[in-house]
Amino acid sequence: MEDLRNLFPVTKTHTYLNTASAGLVSTKLVQWRSEHDKKLLQQGSIFRDTHRAILDGVCDQVCNFFSASKHEVALVPNFSFGFNTLLEGIPEGKKVLLLSHDYPSINWAFEHRDFNVCYAEVDENLEQNIEVAVARHKPDIFAFSIVQYLNGIKIDFNFLKQLKAYHPDLLLVADGTQYLGTEPFNFTESAIDVLGGSCYKWMLSGYGNGVFMVKEAVQHSIHPSTIGFNSANGIFSARESIPFMKRFEPGHQDTLTYGSLGQSIRFLEEFGADKISEKLQLLCGKAKEAFIEKGILDLASARRENFSTIFNITGDENLFQKLKNENIICSQRGKGLRVGFHIYNTEEDLHKLLCVL
Repeated sequence: MEDLRNLFPVTKTHTYLNTASAGLVSTKLVQWRSEHDKKLLQQGSIFRDTHRAILDGVCDQVCNFFSASKHEVALVPNFSFGFNTLLEGIPEGKKVLLLSHDYPSINWAFEHRDFNVCYAEVDENLEQNIEVAVARHKPDIFAFSIVQYLNGIKIDFNFLKQLKAYHPDLLLVADGTQYLGTEPFNFTESAIDVLGGSCYKWMLSGYGNGVFMVKEAVQHSIHPSTIGFNSANGIFSARESIPFMKRFEPGHQDTLTYGSLGQSIRFLEEFGADKISEKLQLLCGKAKEAFIEKGILDLASARRENFSTIFNITGDENLFQKLKNENIICSQRGKGLRVGFHIYNTEEDLHKLLCVL
């Protein structure tokens, strides 16, 4: 584990519990990015001419990592870009179920358009609240974060399968930004129809890259109007035969940022998705127990069996500043302080946090 922490220098000077805000980039990734830009510097368009092969390779990596088909995947600069592209292809007037106080980039995108919006509350009874709201409002779409950014409440995937079984026409649209990279995920076998995510957090890929996945079974009902020369792979005659997912890729794509995603996927695969999940479940389980024992974990999270890598603990501005003074990095969110644990964190980090608390 010490070797792993050597790849993330911030962990040597700080107790970094802020991946939910900004994931760390490794020394390996920075070295690769430097070599990439050196090639661009020395070769110019000669190097850029290889961009299609590089991007295709990254797309293959995304497909393998998340068990998705290539015609269901697009590389996007961030979740919000992909999400708004998606919504421009959905007829207004549809009834949409959202979660109260979910990430603004989800809720605002619907609320800003002419959709019929209803809500379910996020608390310890999240799944029951959703089930009641679906029965009452009969929405066409349910859009949600897999992991809530404020308190880390994670939706039950088995519940989603049951929900889809009882409501097969309900379009399930998920934001995986606070989830992807924390455990194995199989898009094909999941109940989710559309999944997007920015990859600068738990995927450790730096800024400017994300993924969007749309199952082929629902692509016929969504008609994005976004278009550009890259959508047609630079072929003039292909304008009227653009593949669905290329609507999410209208312009020039950066081999540096998407290549960074590819490098991060390679790193996570070397570590092992199962091992990542096992490590985080063990560490976060101990964190949850300690926070409950101290009486500082928000009740909704404390009362749920499953948990994510994010917690919201009781704390004000004074405690936030105290933690900063002790080089413990976290974020103020909602009524408390948000902390999160990733593969570069250890029980020593948890112990230091608990000592200061």
